[in-house]
Amino acid sequence: MRILLIASSAREHAIAETLSRSRYKPEIVAFCTTKNPGIAALASRLEVGNILDFKRMTDIAEEIKPDFVIVGPDDPIGNGAADILSELGIPSVAPKKSLARIESSKGFTRDLMKKYMIGASPKFKVFSRIAHSVGALSEEKKSLYSYIADELGGEFVVKYDALKGGKGVKVSGEHLASVEEGVDYAIECLDECGRVVIEEKLVGVEFSLLSFVSGTQVCDMPAIQDHKRAFESDTGPNTGGMGTYSDADHSLPFLAKNDLDLAKAINCRVAEALLQECDEPYKGILYGGFMAVKDGIRVIEYNARFGDPEALNILPLLETDFVDICQAIIDGKLTDDLVRFAKKATVCKYITPRSYPTAKEEKGQPVTFPNIPTTARVYYGDINQSDDGSLHLGGSRTAGIVGIGETLEEAEHTAQSLCEKVQGPVRFRKDIGTSQLIHQRVLTLKQLRS
Repeated sequence: MRILLIASSAREHAIAETLSRSRYKPEIVAFCTTKNPGIAALASRLEVGNILDFKRMTDIAEEIKPDFVIVGPDDPIGNGAADILSELGIPSVAPKKSLARIESSKGFTRDLMKKYMIGASPKFKVFSRIAHSVGALSEEKKSLYSYIADELGGEFVVKYDALKGGKGVKVSGEHLASVEEGVDYAIECLDECGRVVIEEKLVGVEFSLLSFVSGTQVCDMPAIQDHKRAFESDTGPNTGGMGTYSDADHSLPFLAKNDLDLAKAINCRVAEALLQECDEPYKGILYGGFMAVKDGIRVIEYNARFGDPEALNILPLLETDFVDICQAIIDGKLTDDLVRFAKKATVCKYITPRSYPTAKEEKGQPVTFPNIPTTARVYYGDINQSDDGSLHLGGSRTAGIVGIGETLEEAEHTAQSLCEKVQGPVRFRKDIGTSQLIHQRVLTLKQLRS
């Protein structure tokens, strides 16, 4: 068996490592943005290039004739990689472009949920660019200001309605200090992509639920909590994710059983809605970002692929064969018995350059990792390897270190002790997965619902 992996980050290192555990022992060929040392060690061949260069992607695919392709990152999925491969008769574990709008268009997602009466959205409105004419800009500003100030009471979220590398969402009180700043950012979004989504600002605790999906067949993964803020105590600018944790019961300490049951039901209903709306089955990973609020849960957003870091927590726990799951997704034969995860807890802490995310001062400097025990994993992200085997920092997230244990305390201790042994001009968030931070989440939701 031969598999083509489209890759860009530590997420795909985790995917490659999970494929390598398959009883089929597949040959992995990777088309990657950089020469990721983790993927390079597992692949028989690694091609470096622009993963949006679909001509090169199809040339590789036609040459190696893979059994299937796994498309990891959002950009090639959102731009139609699965459609182009399908035209060549090559199946993909990734949704087609129309279905991938669940991630690439925030407006599409909100409209879809409204149309199919999936009542888990915050209050929202989608604004489109008014045709340029005398007074059009002032009319747009007036309309936006009225909705943000009057309808939402100045508590709002502005969402760029296209892929923007996870950096397209801005929240009042965090990124936007006033209604005026919100209007200005909304106009910027309209200038760039023609649409913008304005939503009410939710108060609660975020979590993620990812599912394997083939049409209306949905198999859930363990629930995860991500920490996007750069610094401890959830301060500083947003990042791609500084770390994540999952609990041994596959729920999270702050969630009631009904919260997780609702999230699972919503993922199923969204998969059904996509099939009805697009008239073809969604095949791949459906990643629901949720918030537990005072009166239930709400959908923050959807992604059309594994999360990074979420994949780093989830995939090491997979006890069944990942290749079987991929083939079942493609063939429409996905069943619950194909998907089983170990009842263990995980804590992932991302190692990053010291100046991340505001600068890239440490780029090119050496970094060394300790020996990794069987109770842990290290997945490489933005990191380079010299001919002599030494590793050097890139400008973004360097590597995710994952501790695995019977309890969250055990998993966190493993991840923390390994992170402390990494040598180089790096940092990580020490508080992720700690009992103190988790207790704060439990207390926040308890107070909201009391």
